[in-house]
Amino acid sequence: MSFNNNSPFGNLPEVVKNLLILNIIGFVAANVLQTRGINLNDLLGLHIPGGSKFQPYQFITYLFMHGSLMHIFFNMFALVSFGSIIERYFGAKRFFIFYFTCGIGAGLLYLLTSYWELQPQLALYGEQLLDMPVAVGASGAIYGLLMAFGLLFPNAMVGAFLIIPMRAKYAVLLFGLIELYSGINQSQSDNIAHFAHLGGMIFGFILIKIWKIPRAM
Repeated sequence: MSFNNNSPFGNLPEVVKNLLILNIIGFVAANVLQTRGINLNDLLGLHIPGGSKFQPYQFITYLFMHGSLMHIFFNMFALVSFGSIIERYFGAKRFFIFYFTCGIGAGLLYLLTSYWELQPQLALYGEQLLDMPVAVGASGAIYGLLMAFGLLFPNAMVGAFLIIPMRAKYAVLLFGLIELYSGINQSQSDNIAHFAHLGGMIFGFILIKIWKIPRAM
């Protein structure tokens, strides 16, 4: 995909630009097809292995599906805000690897924790229970980007929750603790995959340490 400089995407680095476009296409397609009886989120969202709906490609496709307008808005806002900076610092190829490694890692932790939570009920309801949970959204990869930003730009000022200014290293720590607490104490009405967010942060941390990327500031 290529765009001229007059495009609203013109100032974005290449990988971020294409991820943004693909996410928007995925969201629009899911909503259009929903009106025709096709649940794209169910087909492309990440299901638990062992159930009839799981497919290996879902580790990638779930990153481009979103459950609501607010879900995709905040993810894409963070992708543009933090991803653009990190892609320019990493370079396109390394950023591409980092983004999808965090996204896949987030999916892996989500599956492990979901299977563990469902394990006591499998004996009663059978393997069809594994088809019920489905993860959608780029949030795991986005949390990996937040971790990268906090590690590489620790003293940069960011607006936590868009209103509270604090240094990036403290904001990342705060988000990590919130997700850990929320995941451990998750209620039935909470449909957020908190451990997927943590998975993205963990894999992002590991990858940056393996690559030995120095701090920018």
